[in-house]
Amino acid sequence: MSTADEAALRTAVREKVAAAGTSFYLAMRLLPEPRRAAMYAIYAFCREVDDIADEENPLSVKQAMLDEWRREVDRVYAGTSTKPLARILAADAKTFDLRREDFLAIIDGMAMDAERDIRAPSLAELDLYCDRVASAVGRLSVRAFGDSSPSADRVAHHLGRALQITNILRDLAEDAERGRLYLPRDLLVDVGIIATEPNAVLHHPSLGAVCDALADIAEDHFVKARLAMKQCSRRAMRPARAMGAVYHAQLMRLRARGWQRFAEPIKLSKPKKLWIALRYGLI
Repeated sequence: MSTADEAALRTAVREKVAAAGTSFYLAMRLLPEPRRAAMYAIYAFCREVDDIADEENPLSVKQAMLDEWRREVDRVYAGTSTKPLARILAADAKTFDLRREDFLAIIDGMAMDAERDIRAPSLAELDLYCDRVASAVGRLSVRAFGDSSPSADRVAHHLGRALQITNILRDLAEDAERGRLYLPRDLLVDVGIIATEPNAVLHHPSLGAVCDALADIAEDHFVKARLAMKQCSRRAMRPARAMGAVYHAQLMRLRARGWQRFAEPIKLSKPKKLWIALRYGLI
C-alpha cells in the first residue's frame, strides 16, 4: 500500500470516527500522531464488528461475517490483509505490538450479542462479556497510548468493565427495545426478581436495588483502574484518565437521576464538560 493510499484510508477512518459522535473522540485527540491514528483504526474495527452483531440479518449471515473478520485478523498478522481497514490495522499492530488475541476477543464478544438476545446473564457471563467487548478494547488501546506494562493491562481490565457497566446502566431502555437485558441474574434473584423479560424487569419495584448493586461494582472498577494508572506512564494514561472521568461523571448522574426514570437520558452539564475538558487538555 502506497503512502498516499494509506493516508487516504486513515483520513476516511478519522472522518468516520468523528461522525459517529463517540464520547471517546475527544480523548483520542489527546494522543500524538500516529498513536491517534491507531486509536481511530481500533475504534473503526470495533464499530464495524459491533454493527454486524446489531444488524437485522439472520444469525447465519452474522456468524459468517464475524468469521470472515476472524480470518481477516489472521491475515493482519500474516501480512496478507485484504480489507482496507485491516491494512492499516496491520501497520498499527506491528508498530504498537497490538495483540491478535485481543482483536479476536472483541469479535467473540460481538458474537455473544449476535447469537442470542442476552437476558439476565450470570455475573460470570457478564464479566466475560465485558472483558471481550470492553477490556479487550482497552488492552489494544493502552498499547496505542504508549504503555504495554502489566499495570496498563490492569487499567484495561478495570476501566473497560467500569465503562461497559456504565453503558449498560445508561442504556437499559434502548437494550430492552432490542430484547436485551444485561442486568445480572445473580443480582436480580437477590432482590426477588425471577423474570428475565426486559420490560417486566425494568418496571419491577426492586429495579433500583439491582441497579445500585451493579453501579457499586462499576465504582469498584473505577477505583481499581485509577490505582493501576498510578503505576503507569502518566503521559500515556491521559486518554484513559479522561475517558474514566467522563464515564464516572455519567455514572454519578445516573445515580442522581434514579432508576425509576430509566428511559430519561442523562447529560453532563456544560460546566462539568468544561471542567473535564480543561483538566485533561481536551480543549
